[in-house]
Amino acid sequence: MVDQNNKFKKVIGDGRRDELNLALEAIHFGFKALISKPDEQLAEIGYSRIHHRVLYFIGRHANCSVNELLKVMDVSKQYLNRPLRQLTDDGYVRVKIDSKDRRVRRIKLSGQGEKLEFELSNDQRLRFEAVFEVVGPQAEAGWRKVMQLMASSADTK
Repeated sequence: MVDQNNKFKKVIGDGRRDELNLALEAIHFGFKALISKPDEQLAEIGYSRIHHRVLYFIGRHANCSVNELLKVMDVSKQYLNRPLRQLTDDGYVRVKIDSKDRRVRRIKLSGQGEKLEFELSNDQRLRFEAVFEVVGPQAEAGWRKVMQLMASSADTK
């Protein structure tokens, strides 16, 4: 039975529920393994996972505006403000006033920020590379599809 107002409100049978619980556990423990080393490195310098996330997305979207970063990350200004300010104050992020619109601040990683982002994310890239090498391209494509659908399902609450 499916609630017409929410396709995710559905009664799941016991056998299927057990299988889905295994998927939940797999994502929990997989994510834990993926973030463990970067989280340790971040803790050593007094940062948390949000700082890594901000570094990562600024690294992929250099010279974006703060508003563009908010959209890419799909977060609020409040969520981003403190870690972005800390990263800027500590020299990991550079902020520059836009040459065409002085109200716009452009952000990018400093050399120090690029180094930290690489150290944090490279461990994760290496883990993915090793796992994808074992499972093969077809399973990798399936995993990507699952993650894309999972991300897009957040919009259909």
